[in-house]
Amino acid sequence: MPKVKTKKAAAKRFKKTGNGELKRMKAYKSHILTKKSAKRKRNLRKAAITDPTNSKVMKKILPYL
Repeated sequence: MPKVKTKKAAAKRFKKTGNGELKRMKAYKSHILTKKSAKRKRNLRKAAITDPTNSKVMKKILPYL
C-alpha cells in the first residue's frame, strides 16, 4: 500500500488536541475590522474545535496528524 500524502494547506490550519479533536482558528479577523465590534473581534481571537461532522474528511486529508 503506498503512503498517503498530507494536504499541506490543511496541516497549516489545524492542530490536534490531547483528546484527538481538531483545533482551528476562526475566520473574519483579517480585514474590514472597523465596522466589527470589539466584543466580536475579541471572540474571533479564540480557537474553536472543528465540527464532528467533518471529522471523517479531515482524517483522510490529515492521515498522520
